[in-house]
Amino acid sequence: MIFHPDRRPARRHRAKTLALLPLATAGAWIAWSHLGRGHVPLPPALPGRRRVLRTRAGAVNFYACDERAGVPLLLIHSVNAAASAYEVRPLYEHYRKSRPVYALDLPGFGFSERSDRAYTPHLMTDAIHAIAQEIRGRHGGAAIDAIALSLPCAYLARAAVERPADYASLGMISPVGFDERLSGDGPAGGDRRRPLAREIASFPLWRRPLFDALVSRPSMRYFLERTWGSQDIDEGLFEYDQLSARQPGAEYAPFSFLSGYLFPTDVSRLYADLRLPVWMLRGSRGDFTDYDRVGEAVSRRNWTVHRLPTGAFPHFEDGNAVFRLYDDFLKRVR
Repeated sequence: MIFHPDRRPARRHRAKTLALLPLATAGAWIAWSHLGRGHVPLPPALPGRRRVLRTRAGAVNFYACDERAGVPLLLIHSVNAAASAYEVRPLYEHYRKSRPVYALDLPGFGFSERSDRAYTPHLMTDAIHAIAQEIRGRHGGAAIDAIALSLPCAYLARAAVERPADYASLGMISPVGFDERLSGDGPAGGDRRRPLAREIASFPLWRRPLFDALVSRPSMRYFLERTWGSQDIDEGLFEYDQLSARQPGAEYAPFSFLSGYLFPTDVSRLYADLRLPVWMLRGSRGDFTDYDRVGEAVSRRNWTVHRLPTGAFPHFEDGNAVFRLYDDFLKRVR
């Protein structure tokens, strides 16, 4: 699921409504919105063993199915208002039958630490560095394959530029950075933060009600349908997102996302600096199909670019096609 930081009509509507209520009514409404909050435990998103690493990015959760031999595969979910490792479930389920496979909960999501702090591209990259080192240590130091979804493709690219020996290949599904608005020709290592926006959204009186509006069932379904470019969304992902968004601290990372802290300014430079084999897949439906600058990737000899008639999460819609394209890519680059 991919929520765009400039598209939040439900949040604006709820904030406006709250502003018009008398203070006593607003207080009662805020108290009501928290009823039952955090009382439903979050089940594991994926099968296999679940472990927590202590890292520079805090406590980072990951799932592992590593009984098979082969090159380990790391899977990294997208960033949005209710992200988790469930977003890579079809890839994880498929590849755990043939090779070691791991999936990460990025900081602020899933079972990873959800503390009140600024979430940035560098924080996410630190988490990826830590899990890559952990996986390599479990498999004799071998370089790993990795696939990321959407915005974290930029974090994975930074990790690979900083530590190229950790990776044998990179996969990017619906990566950001190929449109004029979010292409990364800005300052190296920077982000697009708007501190005032984060400060306003995080004010304790309305912080959680604003987030509740963003992740309400109608709002979440609306954004997922825009991500899919269809009403035929994955209902399992929808229900898991609902549970994940109702855990304590679930609002902190999304507010950094919505206020620009998680969007790097140099993603185009990072992509250009990659020397590893890169596999890129994008869909043709939904809100996330602006790839005006995709020719930059197509022109690079180490990039393989594919397109499918799906939304931004093609592995949920046409897994067989995704697996075939990725496996063919790996056969070539091996």
